[in-house]
Amino acid sequence: MKTHWLIGGLAVVFAMGALAFVQGGDAQGGGSEATESGQPIAFPHNQHAGAEPGQNNMDCQFCHFSAERSVDAGLPSVASCWGCHQVVGGQTEQAQTEIAKLRGYVERGEQIPWNRIYKISDHAHFPHMRHINAGLECQQCHGEVQEMGVISERDPAWGGDNMGWCIDCHREPDPETGLAQASVDCSVCHY
Repeated sequence: MKTHWLIGGLAVVFAMGALAFVQGGDAQGGGSEATESGQPIAFPHNQHAGAEPGQNNMDCQFCHFSAERSVDAGLPSVASCWGCHQVVGGQTEQAQTEIAKLRGYVERGEQIPWNRIYKISDHAHFPHMRHINAGLECQQCHGEVQEMGVISERDPAWGGDNMGWCIDCHREPDPETGLAQASVDCSVCHY
């Protein structure tokens, strides 16, 4: 009898898992479809952070608000995005379409399920706050994001998945002291 309960219980667990997988397949929420970039909203970094005429010249940390005080850079809440876009409308049909998607997330009370682009290996740690507070610019690791449109893949120059790239930066001499910029002790990044 116990075997039947065990088999029945496992069948229920697998069925629930399959249902969750199928339901989770619509990661965009509310039936919306991903953009060509694979992101739920085609967010043009250059329009928001670019300094060219007609662009908004927003600092990276306006949206990535926790970079200077946390391990993670953070993502803006949907309310933060909507705070601007209630007033700032899109000038093109494409922009208006993307803002309508944003409105849908607001109305459903959902956060935007962004797909992560930059990620280092799980066995390493990159505390954003240490790097920002040491004076690094976001572009030193992420590339010229303010010149990129909708980001769908990492900048090819990004070496964050290559430990040698990080070590080279840590070893680079400080212009004032001539000493290495940061420790290359394993426990600095692998803890």
